[in-house]
Amino acid sequence: MHVVVSGGAGFLGSHLCEALLSRGDRVTCVDNLSTGREENLATVIDHPRFAFVEADVTTWTPSAEHVDAVAHLASAASPPDYHRMPLETLLVGSRGTEVMLELAARDGARFIVASTSEVYGDPHVHPQREDYWGHVNPVGPRSVYDEAKRYAEAVTMAYGRSRGTDVGIVRIFNTYGPRMRAVDGRVVTSFIAQALNGDALTIYGDGSQTRSFCFVDDLVRGLVAMIDSRETGPVNIGNPAERTVASLAELVVALSGSRSEIEYHPLPTDDPTRRRPDIQLAHRELGWTPRVGILDGLKRTIEWFASRPEEVREAAEALRGGQPTGTAVPVTSLTASAGAPLDSSLEDLAGRLVAQPAA
Repeated sequence: MHVVVSGGAGFLGSHLCEALLSRGDRVTCVDNLSTGREENLATVIDHPRFAFVEADVTTWTPSAEHVDAVAHLASAASPPDYHRMPLETLLVGSRGTEVMLELAARDGARFIVASTSEVYGDPHVHPQREDYWGHVNPVGPRSVYDEAKRYAEAVTMAYGRSRGTDVGIVRIFNTYGPRMRAVDGRVVTSFIAQALNGDALTIYGDGSQTRSFCFVDDLVRGLVAMIDSRETGPVNIGNPAERTVASLAELVVALSGSRSEIEYHPLPTDDPTRRRPDIQLAHRELGWTPRVGILDGLKRTIEWFASRPEEVREAAEALRGGQPTGTAVPVTSLTASAGAPLDSSLEDLAGRLVAQPAA
């Protein structure tokens, strides 16, 4: 099978390219490297069934070569990136999605779009099921990303209904793992880089807001399952083990052997207070559930960043005392000594869940 992956040099896209090649597919990766990195493709760049096209998908003209599936992952996905590139983010979610849909429609190919849990906004329904319409600010600072993805979902469904295109929508929840960038502004990478640098870990708000963290290997299994299915979705893909941001900070400090403290800063505008996927649909229709626990996933991610000390050091200034928008804010509460000897074991820390995944 020939699969075109937009955003294939990014964090998720490069892992997806690797997984598809490992099972025998042919892969064409399209990426303009605005947030992706060529080094993410180091393991596949010389593969005989892999081709890399450096191009912007919003203006890209595909070749006449037949494709069997299209995975549209291209987009800025971290707050610093989509605040830095607001118009580009909206464009790749709109025109970029249309270009990739046209390619799939031309060849009768399967099409999946990587949407996001951000379409739920700051949810009033918990956990979030796919039939929940969300609670989103359409004009706030995060709206360039949220609304780009909501439009991408809408145009994907329009192609399915009006053109008969075989489409699928995946709503991706917080995902982490190797190949993320130390300065991407997401909570896992920020905490790891700060801990490895010995800097204070920056928590926005009081740390009681929750997230559900899925390791990249699990997420990619879900994407591959969606490519192979005829499911339209939307389908949530994420780990339903819900934990507070504060407990994640403690776990990162403990696993990294850091002596870092924790600082508390004001919560950014429209930052969701709770986030947890309901994954019953993914389990039922795709046979998918996450397998990698938080201890294993964080250890592997910390080891990867520790092997890149220069990148981690260079991230220090960007991560010190600033909001995800890049705006510095004053510390409004005392630092908590997260680096002090912990009474709890790693297993106890990992088990501090707000909600357990369903059995």
